[in-house]
Order: sequence, then C-alpha cells, then structure tokens
Amino acid sequence: MKRLWPWLRLLGAVGILVALGWRLGAGAFLDGLRAVNAWSVAAALGIGLLTTVTSAWRWCVIARRLGLPLTLGTAVSDYYRGLLLNAVLPAGVLGDVHRAVSHGRQSGDVGRGVRAVVFERFAGQVVLIALGVAVLFSESVPVELPSREVLVGTLVVLAVAAAVAGRSAKVRRALRTTWVDARTGLVNRHVLPKVALLSAATLAGHVALFVVAARVAGTEASIGRLVPLIVLALLVMAVPVNVGGFGPREAFLAVAFGAAGLGAAQGLTTGVVYGVLAMISSLPGVLTLFARAPEQGSAEHGSAEQREVLPERLDQPREHVPALVG
Repeated sequence: MKRLWPWLRLLGAVGILVALGWRLGAGAFLDGLRAVNAWSVAAALGIGLLTTVTSAWRWCVIARRLGLPLTLGTAVSDYYRGLLLNAVLPAGVLGDVHRAVSHGRQSGDVGRGVRAVVFERFAGQVVLIALGVAVLFSESVPVELPSREVLVGTLVVLAVAAAVAGRSAKVRRALRTTWVDARTGLVNRHVLPKVALLSAATLAGHVALFVVAARVAGTEASIGRLVPLIVLALLVMAVPVNVGGFGPREAFLAVAFGAAGLGAAQGLTTGVVYGVLAMISSLPGVLTLFARAPEQGSAEHGSAEQREVLPERLDQPREHVPALVG
C-alpha cells in the first residue's frame, strides 16, 4: 500500500485537473498561463524573497535554540533549494526532508535537525490554521461549515488514532523526545513570540502573492472579498494530492469563486496563475542545487566561532544562545 500511495495521489490530482478541464474547458488553464507577465514575475520573485527569508529566519531561531549551528545565509540558500525540490518532485515535501536531513548531518545530529524543520513548518501551519478557522467562523466566505456531528466525529477519530498510536512504546519514546525539544526550541516565551511574528509575516507574503495572481488573472473583486478565499485556498493546498502543487487548490478556487459570484473559471485561472508564480518564486533555488557541501569536519562540528556561541547543553542559560530577532 505504501508503494501505491504516491501513485494514487498522482492519479487523484490528475483526475481533479481533468474534471476541471472537462467542466470549465481548457481555456481557463490557458488563460492562466498567458496572463503571467513581466510585472507579475518581478512581484513573484520579490515576494518569494521576503517569504523565504522570513521562513529561513524562523528556522534559524528554532535550530539555534536547539543547539544546532545555522547562519541566516545558509538557511536562506537551503530553504530556496527545498522550495524548488518541493515544487518539482512528487509529494511536495521532499525538499523539506532533504533540508532537514542535510542540516542534521552537517550539525552532527540528524534527529534534532529533522525536528527543527518539523517545528519550523508546524509553526507556520498553526498560524495558517488559526487564521483559517477565524475566517470560516466569521461568515465572510460562501462556504458552508461542517455540521456539529461531522466535527465531533472527526475529533473522535483523531482521539482514537492518538490512543492507538500511544500504546506503542517506540511511539511514546519518540513523543517524549519530541516534546523535550519542542519545549526548548519552540514552546517557550523566548522563542514562540518570534516564531509567531515571522510566521505571520510569511503568511502575509503568501496572501500577497495570491492577490497578485488574482489581479493578473483579471479578478476585480476587492481585497476584503479575496483574502478570506485566499486563506482557505492556502489551507486546501496542504492536502497531499497534487501535481506540482496543482489540483485541490484549483478545484477549491473554482467552487469558491463560483459561490462568491466571481466565476468558477476565474477561480481556476487564478489558481493556475498562482501556481506558475509560486514556481517562479522558487527558481533561485536552482542556484543552490550544485553548491558544494561543506567539508565533513566542519559539517559535523561547525566552525570554531559557532562552537563558541552555541550551547553544549540545552539546559544552559538563554544568554548563551545568539538571538536572531529583536
């Protein structure tokens, strides 16, 4: 089943795109490709730089707190490479996996390197989910909320799954280790406000790129009408069924734009333009693909300067950890 799952996700995404093309016609896809111009490309590269720097900065804050050496320049370079790999490889997360394992090996602690990336991505998703829930319950979008029975049923299923997983001693040990690192690297009063601020800035950049895509696609709706739909579209993009990012996002935008009176085809075109611009914003990652990896000695132990500023133990006072924000 594990071998079939990637193919099932691919087939599901292709099926969604084929259904959209059959229902709305290929013109909406072609309009999205033709709409991209020099101004939108420049905007995508500029906004992409902003979101990549803030995301990499967030990663630095968490990694350094965990005692892993990571400079902002290296983080930005690795993040760009990860975004490009996410965009062009199946599953949409292989770039993050490469970034996590690579940094873990360079730092001499693969497990903690992986957890640093997991915490960094998790923090961004939590901010997005919080905003998405607020949008849903604000009644500002033409989307029906799930019934109370559906919500309760979902929570029960999640609780049962957590209880079953918790019966495994291996899972319990992994959760304890993760929680210890989470308290040190994320869930504390020194790190969490910085990470939340950087996550909000990153999310604002993604929303801005979506607004650019909507305008380029010809949407004249006000920002107030667009932003709630955009936030929910960003949530839908977390569904792991896509082809290069395309699939559920376009389906949702077609339905949401149609329900909002903006036109289903217009929603599909907006999704296509956003997908193209997001891909363009990750293109600087090409410059990092062939960068030579650091030598093994510095990879495992870091530079002398890094060893001086980073704590050897996680229980050392906070003043020994270099701050990146504020």
